[in-house]
Amino acid sequence: MSKPARIYRPSKNAMQSGKAKTQNWVLEFEPGAAKRVDPLMGWSGSPDTDGQIRLVFETQDEALSYAQRHGIAYEVAIPHASRVRAKSYADNFKYDRVR
Repeated sequence: MSKPARIYRPSKNAMQSGKAKTQNWVLEFEPGAAKRVDPLMGWSGSPDTDGQIRLVFETQDEALSYAQRHGIAYEVAIPHASRVRAKSYADNFKYDRVR
């Protein structure tokens, strides 16, 4: 049996206000070995190459069926629904705005 994988929908980038690249579902493997520091160069590395794999799917069902077809143990992280607050730019300059 292989290492467990995580299927999730990535969150919004904190550096930008847009929601690009948050609609797809991602399948990533959990780290199988701890990272260690190379004594000569000081680089961190791991013998586990599955941690470099990141598969992107358009729907959750596609990701689940892929994991089941290939016998990959997985757990699904359900995303939280975000609330959209309708707000106008003019609201920043209202007279009765609360500070």
